[in-house]
Amino acid sequence: MSDLKTTFFPDLENVKKAAKTLEGVAALTPLLPSLNYSRKFEANIMLKREDLQQVRSYKIRGAFNKINSLTEEERAKGIVCASAGNHAQGVAFACAKLKINGTIFMPAPTPKQKIEQVEMFGGDFVNIQLTGDTFDDAYKASKIECDALGKIFVHPFDDEKIIEGQATVGLEIIEQATSEIDYVFVPVGGGGLASGLSTVFHLLSPNTKVIGVEPEGAPSMSTSIFNKENTTLSLIEKFVDGAAVQRVGERTFAICKEYLEQMVTVPEGKVCQTILDLYNKEAIVVEPAGALTLSVLDQFADEIKGKNVVCIVSGSNNDITRTAEIKERALLYHGLKHYFIIRFPQRAGALREFLNEILGPEDDITFFEYKKKTSREDGPAVVGIELKDRSDLKPLITRMKSRKFFGEYLNDKPDLFEFLI
Repeated sequence: MSDLKTTFFPDLENVKKAAKTLEGVAALTPLLPSLNYSRKFEANIMLKREDLQQVRSYKIRGAFNKINSLTEEERAKGIVCASAGNHAQGVAFACAKLKINGTIFMPAPTPKQKIEQVEMFGGDFVNIQLTGDTFDDAYKASKIECDALGKIFVHPFDDEKIIEGQATVGLEIIEQATSEIDYVFVPVGGGGLASGLSTVFHLLSPNTKVIGVEPEGAPSMSTSIFNKENTTLSLIEKFVDGAAVQRVGERTFAICKEYLEQMVTVPEGKVCQTILDLYNKEAIVVEPAGALTLSVLDQFADEIKGKNVVCIVSGSNNDITRTAEIKERALLYHGLKHYFIIRFPQRAGALREFLNEILGPEDDITFFEYKKKTSREDGPAVVGIELKDRSDLKPLITRMKSRKFFGEYLNDKPDLFEFLI
């Protein structure tokens, strides 16, 4: 638990100053209607397209606003930051533009595409250090370096200038909207965007309900608000890397608990389906965190009907090499992809019997791997099967058991699933 006691709430004049600072640096991103989502939910669904920023996320706003505020003495020391990717790109862009040297710590699993973007934006002004498995690991390493060398730390979310920079998203939405906004859905990682945006709406559009959205596997803000104190999660799911932190900011927590109408979570599989839908139906490429706000609309379908709704599309830094994983997670979420240990009897025609008699006419084997050579009667294999309809699962298992092919169902055994697949 941090000993920081904060009563900081963004001042509207400082947010307007941040907007002035960002002129010519951050794009004035469009607020665009979504025909598909508007029809689906019988509402006026608008997308705030922060994925169209030059660094392909809103993070440029806070990063540049913070670094631009440094004194000449502070700039000469150089800066340090920790980031899962998007903040790093904003910092790298700002370092190159302002000619300030920066060291950027990123988790080792950060998608290669994000690392390459940081290198591209920062050029000779940035040095990238990959360390640890999560943002929190990178954060600890960055603080050690910062303290040891006396550099200036640029926090990804828990900083007044960062929050004021992110708050300009809310300022733009209010200026762009042609009618009063009923709901704004905002993604939440560390809370910088949510705290800044919710403050602006509190001050300028108090009737608007601002809903924070987190990935189900990393509910740090939801847990903290429920506990009424900032809470560190011991374990998080890192798939939604742009919104997966074990602990939110002290400042951001204080603001969000006051100004957010509600915090909700979305399963990672649902996020994956939204990524695919946005690409196929809207020709929009988003990263997992960028899909959070649209993924949650199903949970509010009755409430938002006939309302004016804004969803923040926060970023598009998605690595194309993750596409197979995204499809897989979406299928698992919908109950269409299933993994089994199948025990094939060591008799002639056993595999053909499985294909012809066990599988349904529209079932498809997508993964098949024998786990060991055996001279025993039963030869185990891990088999992945894609179904046409989730209701086909129970009859499939019944047929497996009746013909003595069934070994283990792996989907509901996460440790074994992770080990074998």
